[in-house]
Amino acid sequence: MSETLPVLPADPSDELADLTDIGLLRLRARVAAELKRRGLALNVGQVAESLAIALYNATPGRPNLQSAPTGTQNVDALSRRGDRYSIKGVLDARKTGTVYPDRDDREKQLFEYLLVVRIDPDWQLLALYEFDWKTFCEVRSWDRRMNAWYVGLAAKTLARATLFTPSTG
Repeated sequence: MSETLPVLPADPSDELADLTDIGLLRLRARVAAELKRRGLALNVGQVAESLAIALYNATPGRPNLQSAPTGTQNVDALSRRGDRYSIKGVLDARKTGTVYPDRDDREKQLFEYLLVVRIDPDWQLLALYEFDWKTFCEVRSWDRRMNAWYVGLAAKTLARATLFTPSTG
């Protein structure tokens, strides 16, 4: 994830604009297949998880993280101390994805930290916001339609988190 991107033409959309709709869809399918073959992330959430883990592992004083087993509900990474991290990637949304509560106890602690990872349209890390469980509980909102929690991304809410940027680590 840390390698530099190749230099693209001044406006690659010019070349894409010349493709037919079917040609553009076929190109997308080929890119998705190549990403899968290489084991690279295919969506914003997967990219956010990779970026968050890489940032923590490269930052002195932050715990080393490893990906949680696939299918672990609400937990995307684990520290060597056993802390659980839920990671939510955000590209252009005003709230995070959902955090599903425990079936039997809606207030049960599900993780120790929530990491909100903001990425730009080129899928590069802009900022990472770390909420501990207590702060998450104070800022979360309930989504009745999804029957789950989310965090709104207003500046007032984000100010409650610990902020990490690529330059500050």
